[in-house]
Amino acid sequence: MRKFINNPDNISQELIDGFVLTNAKDVKRISPHVCARIDAPIKDKVGIVIGGGAGHEPLFLEFIGKGMADASVHGQIFAAPSPNQIIQAIRAADSGSGVILLYNNYAGDVLNFDMAQDMAQDEDIRVETVLINDEISAFPVEKQEERRGTTADHVVIHIAGAAAEAGLDFDSLKTLITKAIFNSRSLGVSTSACTLPETGKATFSLEDGRMEFGMGIHGEAGVRQTDLKTADATAEALIDDIVKDLPFESGDEVIALINGYGATTRMEMFLVMRRMHSYLEEKGISIHATELGEFCTAQEMAGVSVTLTKLDDELKKYYNMPANSPGYKKF
Repeated sequence: MRKFINNPDNISQELIDGFVLTNAKDVKRISPHVCARIDAPIKDKVGIVIGGGAGHEPLFLEFIGKGMADASVHGQIFAAPSPNQIIQAIRAADSGSGVILLYNNYAGDVLNFDMAQDMAQDEDIRVETVLINDEISAFPVEKQEERRGTTADHVVIHIAGAAAEAGLDFDSLKTLITKAIFNSRSLGVSTSACTLPETGKATFSLEDGRMEFGMGIHGEAGVRQTDLKTADATAEALIDDIVKDLPFESGDEVIALINGYGATTRMEMFLVMRRMHSYLEEKGISIHATELGEFCTAQEMAGVSVTLTKLDDELKKYYNMPANSPGYKKF
């Protein structure tokens, strides 16, 4: 393992130190593991709290700001933040209009966020949860509620944040977020492992010349291994699985997103996006917006994920609004 680190036990706090120093005009430190946008809480606005384990930057830490989330809580590498850390984020985002917790569907996160939600409710803060579960490989569509969240995160967070900024009330906002998540589908493919800084060990192994579809962002086992495919064939395989899951149909309009897992070049991502565009057009699916970059990484894992979000007029309205956070900007 070759990483620029100090004490592995302090990585999460030290990376937040660097993040706050870099973005001092836009964010504030609430506690060692919690940050908020500089103007939080915002009067009469429903608060949006996001969070999860470190190691996926810019997710979640860098997605706080106008048109995004109000506060973020960052755990240790690939580990859920504690309930005490989460309640601090809830307090930082609460202006009296309630707080929605928006995070990925992993057991540790669910347990700790639920405990923090109970704590907040004891303080008479209205708090409810909407879980992100866009990744299609682990469970069939009939068990969508059990699926894990991955790379639809920042799109969902932006739609939620923009709608909250526009003054949508609590119940309407929760309904909107639920729809954005249901309309989002993601699938990734990995070509090499990531390592845990605390141990220096890889979370999985792949033979040279092989790739694995459905690998999780913490190294969870995928659903199938194949020989390494070309960029075009990889795009087609990912799109085929995603399109038949919702299903997406001819005439639909989508956000088309390519995410790099940490060690994938932009060159490779552009090649996959090139075929993704033409392949969706062949299926009669139009692309309203294209996004390409590293939005949810897994340390230095190599590979890409594809996310499609099916739009309607309401989702498009809020997606088109501005976002200004350290990790995601939309003008």
